[in-house]
Amino acid sequence: MSDQELTILTLNCWGLKFVSKNRRERVVAIADELSHTEEYDIITLQELWVYTDFEYVRESVAKYLPYAKFFYSGALGAGLAIFSRFPIVATEIQPYSLNGAPIDVAGGDWFVGKAAASVIIVHPILKEVQVFNTHLYAKGGEDGPEHNRAHRLVNAWEFAKLARRAAELGRYVIAAGDFNSIPTTLPMTVIREHADLKDSWLVTHPFSNTPSDVTPSPQEAIDDFGVTADSPINSYSAGKGLDATARRFCGKRLDYIFYRQPHSYNPAELPVLHCKESRVMFTHEVPGTPFSYSDHFGLKSVLQIQTPGALPSSSDAVFPSESQTAAWSTQSSEPSEISQACITKMTQALSSCYRFSKSRAQKELALFVLCLMLLITIAVASTWFPYPWLNPIFIVFAVFLTWLGTTMLYEGYVYGQWECNALMNVVEELEVYAQGLELQSSRYQ
Repeated sequence: MSDQELTILTLNCWGLKFVSKNRRERVVAIADELSHTEEYDIITLQELWVYTDFEYVRESVAKYLPYAKFFYSGALGAGLAIFSRFPIVATEIQPYSLNGAPIDVAGGDWFVGKAAASVIIVHPILKEVQVFNTHLYAKGGEDGPEHNRAHRLVNAWEFAKLARRAAELGRYVIAAGDFNSIPTTLPMTVIREHADLKDSWLVTHPFSNTPSDVTPSPQEAIDDFGVTADSPINSYSAGKGLDATARRFCGKRLDYIFYRQPHSYNPAELPVLHCKESRVMFTHEVPGTPFSYSDHFGLKSVLQIQTPGALPSSSDAVFPSESQTAAWSTQSSEPSEISQACITKMTQALSSCYRFSKSRAQKELALFVLCLMLLITIAVASTWFPYPWLNPIFIVFAVFLTWLGTTMLYEGYVYGQWECNALMNVVEELEVYAQGLELQSSRYQ
């Protein structure tokens, strides 16, 4: 392994205890595969919720990745872990303000407290590098009402702010994880534009976002378009009910590795990161079994470090022309900003979710009042009812109404206010941000 390159792997392990199929066998297989490779400088894993699984992976890769961090968040943990060849000098986790509803037990996002986790590593050439690992809100898809994707949009905005702030503090940024969004969606646009992050897959496969009327083969979807989830080749996706996007493109690209330069007034003096290779990993089945390593494939990217004054060889097909190379050295001199059209779409989506949340909370509070009235009716009527053998039925019914009423009170008032306040915060942030952009624009005219 050379200090002139950074090799990064990200993988969603699908490791929820008692729920994920073949969890222990797959985690052991993942750890075994990583222990024999020894090619990675940084590994980010998602859905590694069981701490003993983390310990097993950490021990397996400790000989070449001696530094590791397991992150805690929510009631069940964030499921995020980072392994590094370079010393970790600081860690942080920032839970997202919206992660679904507590009543959505099956989805579980609220209970795990999805978050943006990060470590700061010290690299011999780049110095401080902030490595992010995240897993965005799952539900919403690419179709349907805008409020379905509002929570993920809030996640994306909060993540983009963190990555941008890290660069403004003078650090290189590497951001990886399961973003639960295909490249053309609004959350990914927000992340790329506001944080000025470069998508490693698009750097090495610049035409993979080009619309095509031809449905690729499953292997072409992986090799050419970077599909990491819902692939027919994956044993856990084969035969599963998939949405129209996944069926059309033989899967989805949901896992990413991003990178960017630090903000600097003298960018030409800084080493430049450039992705020279990106490919999908863990596409084969676990040896000796009929199942895949996870319900996602992994993603590997190799970032080359271009030191100041050194020009790439003209024979190296990975690098662009000299004029493009010169553009790299100035990429951090001007901050990237979200377009007005993007801000408008975000505001509309969040406002739609705000109205939907208000309406839902009112219905839940109405159901709470109904439960309360029924409980009072049962309490009064039970003293006059002439058939004592019905009392156990009334008790069971009263317990059910108590549970339902309490749940609706929490969901409608506590969580309802929580969600509306979080949405309003982001809407107002966007309004102030848009006003700031207009002010800057008028100043330079």
